[in-house]
Amino acid sequence: MEDKNGSANGPVGRMDAALDRRGFTTRGLRVRAGVMAVAAVGLGVAGWALLADDMTNRFGPDSVCDEVVSSRAVNEALGSGKVSAEPYEGNVSRGTAVCTVQVAGGMFGDDRNIRVSLGESKDVFHLPIPPGARTFAASANGGAVGAVRGDEAWALLPEGCPNGLWARVTAYSGKEPDPLKLARLAVSAADRIADQRGCGKAPLPVLHELAPAATERELDGDAVCGLPGVSVRRSPDKRYREAVTVGSDPLWTCEITPEDAHGSTSSLVIATESRLRPEATERDTRPAFGRARWVGSLPRDEIVVTCHGRPVYFRIGAIRHLGHLFSTSDEAWKQFLTAGGQAIGCEPIL
Repeated sequence: MEDKNGSANGPVGRMDAALDRRGFTTRGLRVRAGVMAVAAVGLGVAGWALLADDMTNRFGPDSVCDEVVSSRAVNEALGSGKVSAEPYEGNVSRGTAVCTVQVAGGMFGDDRNIRVSLGESKDVFHLPIPPGARTFAASANGGAVGAVRGDEAWALLPEGCPNGLWARVTAYSGKEPDPLKLARLAVSAADRIADQRGCGKAPLPVLHELAPAATERELDGDAVCGLPGVSVRRSPDKRYREAVTVGSDPLWTCEITPEDAHGSTSSLVIATESRLRPEATERDTRPAFGRARWVGSLPRDEIVVTCHGRPVYFRIGAIRHLGHLFSTSDEAWKQFLTAGGQAIGCEPIL
């Protein structure tokens, strides 16, 4: 049977005809055309490799920021793209530096950035828990503790590391990250920082549960913040709203805000996770109410109580703004300690 490949109707014949139509009528011109075709294919392959390098982290580092930040965790939180970090001085795991990580957006210019740092809380007030944050607790996540809101998340270092140390990640540019994925990045950073510091009894697991954000409602004057026993004086010309978190692990918070535009927010906080702050020593405390003791220096706004063998911290933030609600600050504290202690199974305090 005749081989049609070399015939006028075969592939070779059709290629010869196509080259003739384009003026490649001699052997030399046809060789040059072949070289050009191969070069074009090569450029295409190289271009695809460069695009893949820019749009994915296929050829990028497994970790950045002195191995404190996992590139995979960054991609999961911010999306695909090559991961890199800006040079910086200091050490993130020692709290002497902030590392900025970038996820390249390639030819589309959609670069995303995130900053990673190590923070420290001297008391409950300095915890980065803004209103509306979603917390996650050790009891539901195998030891992972922290919170996330908007473009910021933080997580405590594992048990066995100094109390009050947390890794914080803050995303910049681009759309707001998925809260669970951003929180997982903070947990990953906290775990890697602990590894760098040589502390922590066990690695932190992958985070899988966030508590709902606080719900806002009109202040209940007979059970402020949902605490029966905390009641306030009513004022016809002064109305308040309260935003209460769900559950008390790792902490319970209630934001109290006047409805008028000129009022300032106050807060009630019960921190049941002892790792949220450094443990108070006997010399750092003074008698307060019942078996409760003041913690820290003036102003007196934080109290520690031992509950089930562990320290629990009560805090009233900006108590001066609650003057329209309670007769005295001592009365506010006594009601809060009594009702709050009952709510978490820690009684009697007074």
